[in-house]
Amino acid sequence: MDFSVSSAALLKGINDVSKAIPSKTTNPILDNFLFVIKDKMLEITASDGDLTLRTLVEPDSVEEAGSIAVPARQILDLFRALPDQPVTIKTTGDSSFDCIWSNGNSSFPYFPAEDYPEIKGTGADSSTIVFPAESLVEGINGTVYATADDEMRPAFNGIFFDITPESTTLVASDSHKLICYTTADVKAEQAASFILHKKPANVLKGIVSKEDGDVTISFDSSTVVFLFGATMMVCRLVVGKYPKYREVIPQNNSNVLKIDRAAFVNTVRRVAVCANKASNHIKLELKPGQLEITAQDLGFAIAAYEKISCDYSGEDLTIGFKSSFLIEILSNMSCETVVMKFGDSRRAALILPPEEEAGSEKICGILMPIMVS
Repeated sequence: MDFSVSSAALLKGINDVSKAIPSKTTNPILDNFLFVIKDKMLEITASDGDLTLRTLVEPDSVEEAGSIAVPARQILDLFRALPDQPVTIKTTGDSSFDCIWSNGNSSFPYFPAEDYPEIKGTGADSSTIVFPAESLVEGINGTVYATADDEMRPAFNGIFFDITPESTTLVASDSHKLICYTTADVKAEQAASFILHKKPANVLKGIVSKEDGDVTISFDSSTVVFLFGATMMVCRLVVGKYPKYREVIPQNNSNVLKIDRAAFVNTVRRVAVCANKASNHIKLELKPGQLEITAQDLGFAIAAYEKISCDYSGEDLTIGFKSSFLIEILSNMSCETVVMKFGDSRRAALILPPEEEAGSEKICGILMPIMVS
């Protein structure tokens, strides 16, 4: 192998895939990037066994094709410290290679490319959809925080992609709250679905940018492949059946609160300072035209309350929530006004944008209440 490349271009490539390098592994070869020169392009791969990232970088020149596995952390550290300039990378023997720049060089060991595990994609029975990059990032950002860490119910540890002929909905839940992000921009001829674990979901939203345009998603029963720009991400799917989430979304909550979202979330934050640190419980008392939010921690003899004007229609209602959950949901919405619909103090509340903002706000959620004294 012998090629020259811009250090900045190579750094971008290895940064794009470095999130797949495992922090700990029983397979030492996975501590390396796989460099492959073919068709005058450099293909860089990183994998932890479950998640694989691969991208293409165009070299300035190629003298000799080939493939080697190179130590990831040393290469990252070197190229982060190098100013932008041409760098030549070439093998110098059976087990070492040089990085040569204008006034210096370094030598590292490499490992045979044959030792690197084969990366398998989807099967012949896979389905494919095209997702606008901006919508995909927005959907993951708006839902991933609601996923769980539940060994007994692995389906809750990821985002459920529910694809229909009319729209696609991303769903996340930890059984206390459920968040849905729906876009009509992504459809399929036949209904399909998969569950993407939160770890690759967070990696994906970190490396996809608006400039990537569209993301092509291919998936079968066990694997999903994301293609965007010059980068590919391959990962295993969460195996399991997602609950019938539509059945738990309240349809007839008749007590309706309409309130400025920013003022509401800021009030909750202030009052929650005095909530019990273990439970984070706050209480909402609703009357026509008025919302009072209270919290107390009897153990430390502290309490807080604040009244805020609102548009509320329905019966007088007292209901409790975990403040951190309510703050998360409200903070991840972008509408100026938020609507909360309540049944009673024991039933889940529906949180969504008002009708006049529904076209631009695709997030809605439900939040389970808690018993308050």
